[in-house]
Amino acid sequence: MDFGRINYINSVAFDLPPDAPATARVLMMTRQVSYLKPQVYVGCPTWNNKPWLGSYYPAGAATSDHLYWYSRQFNTIELNTTHYRIPDAATINRWRAAVVPNFTFCPKLPQLISHDMQLKDTHKLTNSFCESLQGLAEHLGYAFLQLPPTFGPGALDVLMRYLDEFPRNFPLALELREENWFRNQSGLEELCALLEAYNLATVITDVAGRRDVLHMRLTNETAFIRFVGYGLHPTDYTRIDQWVTRLKTWFDLGLQKLYFFIHQQDIKHSPVLANYFLDSLERTCDITLDKPKPIPQPVQGSLF
Repeated sequence: MDFGRINYINSVAFDLPPDAPATARVLMMTRQVSYLKPQVYVGCPTWNNKPWLGSYYPAGAATSDHLYWYSRQFNTIELNTTHYRIPDAATINRWRAAVVPNFTFCPKLPQLISHDMQLKDTHKLTNSFCESLQGLAEHLGYAFLQLPPTFGPGALDVLMRYLDEFPRNFPLALELREENWFRNQSGLEELCALLEAYNLATVITDVAGRRDVLHMRLTNETAFIRFVGYGLHPTDYTRIDQWVTRLKTWFDLGLQKLYFFIHQQDIKHSPVLANYFLDSLERTCDITLDKPKPIPQPVQGSLF
């Protein structure tokens, strides 16, 4: 993820900000109606990860088999390929057949909808996207709509009309990037009230160069977090510690579902930080997930 990435982070204040005031209210409403154990999904933004060959993937794994092996290391994927094209039925069926039973895809809405057309006159295209991705069936997680940095509160009416027409049975999280959303709290709260009414989630991005998008405002029982690390710098670990502490609070208040996506420039660092996150989550929140681990590789016999 290039958004908000900076080269020098020594002067960045990485502390998590306080929760938005409405977050506790939203979660406590959930707690009153649900006693289910939280569902936790941890993943990366790609599965075609050649640097994992010989460690998290078999050394000779074909590119076409990478999703198969990825789904045996992580239980979700941030599906960015859908940002560039809507997959056909054959592709959807191939994805669904490749993964394990509890795996979920979190597809990004097409850039044609969000960036090129700026949500205007996109009803048919949005329906086509949703109908295609519904083919994932039980493997469909939360989709996310990433608005471009040019889409600000001045287009709130456009966004509200779009969300009003969005299919109600399709899980969706909204990612805001334009700076004025976070300077205009009344406009942001007006939008968040709409998301609450429609049971839509927010995306929270933790990246060094844009601390304003770390808004800590949940609008339903789901947290969708995009965490951008810096090559296993010590701050990666202290930031994870803070997140686990905050998530413990949210789980206690009633958080029912968590998607946590780890971005690293070097994909070899992602499983390492994911393991640290999952170990901390187990210790602090008593939530246990399978951790990514290198798989045994065949050893060629020796003549001696």
